[in-house]
Amino acid sequence: MRENLRFDPVDLQILRVLQNDARITNRDLAAAVGIAPSTCLDRVARLREGGVILGHALRVAPEALGRPIQAFLSVRVQPHRRPLVEPLVEHIRTRPETRALYHLTGPDDFLVLVAAADVADLQRLVLDEFTARPEITRVQTMLVFQEWDGGPLLPPG
Repeated sequence: MRENLRFDPVDLQILRVLQNDARITNRDLAAAVGIAPSTCLDRVARLREGGVILGHALRVAPEALGRPIQAFLSVRVQPHRRPLVEPLVEHIRTRPETRALYHLTGPDDFLVLVAAADVADLQRLVLDEFTARPEITRVQTMLVFQEWDGGPLLPPG
């Protein structure tokens, strides 16, 4: 994102509306924020070109795909060095159970959100895909009971 990109109240409203409904038509978006459709199209293009809007995502219900068990896996790697980390990241990202992967500071190195078919599938994932790897020294599993979305992400202030 360019450092000199400025947001006015209309830009912020566009971001709010799009984060709540990325499928909204340009005409409806323009009406919602009170500007002409051509102006709205230009503003959205500027936000894309500026690296603020990164794309569109489709959210899928894991339980609808037969993966109702979600868990965070807190993973510790030893030694924590690039030659080991890069192949591990690729391994984790290619697992069909992986929904998100975060590289962290602190006592653990990664936080992985996974979706499994059942508890036995989650156990298999932890034992066969994570702890079986020599660079992984610890995996802590935390089951997700319920999930909520946050509000739209906007600049501070």
